[in-house]
Amino acid sequence: MAYPKAANPMSHSQRVRQHVVDEYLMPARRRGDKTFTVNVGKVQKGVHLMNRVSLVCTALESRQFRNENRLRLVSKTGPPSGQSTTVNLIYEFLDAQPSAAGQDAWTRLRGALKDVFAELGGGENYLRKEREQFHGVDEDR
Repeated sequence: MAYPKAANPMSHSQRVRQHVVDEYLMPARRRGDKTFTVNVGKVQKGVHLMNRVSLVCTALESRQFRNENRLRLVSKTGPPSGQSTTVNLIYEFLDAQPSAAGQDAWTRLRGALKDVFAELGGGENYLRKEREQFHGVDEDR
């Protein structure tokens, strides 16, 4: 009996890159790290590949992987061949890091004057008083 193939199976390289995103990159972003390190041997084991060190190295050093994730390859350590389970790749995030609370600058800014407006009787009350002072109480609007 023949089994149907998956509609769009993920390639080994895609699996490697997705594993690194899920297991290394995203946790590092959540912690607010500026860099993170990936060991080729651990990735190869993590995606259940055998004797595919070259594939793992190529997938993780690719421009596609770095561009998609806004990364810069800071350093690569290991043997001169660059093809070993002992190779470590250190990446740096190129984009702005999320704050410790996980918020962007705009989200942190929202409500910055909340206390000031509360002292003035609320935002609507403040605006009403400002308009009255600008136009004058007796003038037609």
